Amino acid sequence: MKQLTKMLAAVMAIGMLFSCEPVEDRQDLPAINLRAADINISVIQNPANPNEVTMTNLTDDIIPYWSYTNAAGDALGHSNQHTNTVTFPFAGTYTIQFTAYTRGGAVDAAPVTVTISENNEEYFADPAWAMLTNGVEGKKWKLNMASPVGWTGLDFPAASGDNWSWLPDYAGNEWVMTNKDWGSMTFDLDGNYNVSVTQTALTTNDQTTKTGTFSYDIANSRIVFNGGPEVLFGGDYYPDVSNWVSVKVAELTDDSMRLGVVRDQSRTGEGVCLIMFHYVAVE
Repeated sequence: MKQLTKMLAAVMAIGMLFSCEPVEDRQDLPAINLRAADINISVIQNPANPNEVTMTNLTDDIIPYWSYTNAAGDALGHSNQHTNTVTFPFAGTYTIQFTAYTRGGAVDAAPVTVTISENNEEYFADPAWAMLTNGVEGKKWKLNMASPVGWTGLDFPAASGDNWSWLPDYAGNEWVMTNKDWGSMTFDLDGNYNVSVTQTALTTNDQTTKTGTFSYDIANSRIVFNGGPEVLFGGDYYPDVSNWVSVKVAELTDDSMRLGVVRDQSRTGEGVCLIMFHYVAVE
């Protein structure tokens, strides 16, 4: 990956789970009055690898919510786990924010600042980073209209479990979506963990572009869009899905990618599954 030292972004480590909002089961919590001074959290850099930061909630009877930003204020990720291990592979200053959700409401702890003094250039050694982003130079993806969308089980492409799939060709299945330019997604690592999504409207050719950041958990095959953008899609599927920012990576090569969103609110009463969009890299 070229010019790796130019990158000043941050990326979450394998332990990150991609919850989009704090869990809101607050009515099950004890009725307590919590002050900011009562919140007990721990934020520790690994002495053997200072780019690795472990955050632990030590406060009882609350629902935790962590979020992370870089020096520019860009959202890098969030989690509602009590313990999180996050890797920031590049030098810079990062702010870790913690909110305790109680039956009485939300209480914010004082933000914690973490300073990373050196780059960890080994972090991007996995070829998947170059396949997705092409490093600093960036990579643009568009829907592959030869087979733009399909449906799979939640465990696809695993060897077992709910792993069924139907990934049809467009020819003969033109009903899946109109054949038009649905827009593009561009990922890059030039100075940040950047993503830009240009989405074409369903019934017109009007386009809207949103920019933000993303996180990529290779071990768990998960990409999360932060700061406004949502995954590029085509067709009349938006109302069937409640979450368009956390997507499953089912396939990734140099020139092909399949990303799945969970169909969890089908308007026609169909079961939960993945709507699997198919993309092709644009030269």
